[in-house]
Amino acid sequence: MMLRASQQQLLLPAKPTFIWGSLVGALALGMLGNFVLWGRAPWAPDVLAVTLVFWGVHQPRRVGMTGAFLFGLLMDVHQGSVLGQHALAYSVLSFFAIAIHRRILWFPVSGQTLQVLPILAAAHLVALAVRMMLGGPFPGWSLLLAPVIEALLWPVVTLLLLLPQRRTPNPDVNRPI
Repeated sequence: MMLRASQQQLLLPAKPTFIWGSLVGALALGMLGNFVLWGRAPWAPDVLAVTLVFWGVHQPRRVGMTGAFLFGLLMDVHQGSVLGQHALAYSVLSFFAIAIHRRILWFPVSGQTLQVLPILAAAHLVALAVRMMLGGPFPGWSLLLAPVIEALLWPVVTLLLLLPQRRTPNPDVNRPI
């Protein structure tokens, strides 16, 4: 029996070690990106933010605002920015992701991309507002590209982070899931 395009595959539960490991990996990728890949470019995507939104949507009870706040503090320390700038932005990001997690899951991945874009934009606006209130310079209009690039990363992140949940626990030729 094959699944039709309108049917969805049942997913295995996400393991907590995989959830937190993916968040630590996204933090490491974000830190590595600041040094090697794109530097401190305003348009640079924040992979940790996309991963936090993903787990906030798919596992809201396991990854909450506290985890987002702690990862934000780690990012603040790494970048040498105002302590609490990323922590506040990631907390807002996590709050909105958890608040609309049921609605987002009704859409296909392409529709989820459009639903996630305002959440990511709000987080960037919060970080920009904190930076500007404390006398930081305006990074330029290329900052508007960052949430768009992050939203375009949503299908890739969804595919990669759902892969371990799509495998069957006991493969059998007679069972489609």
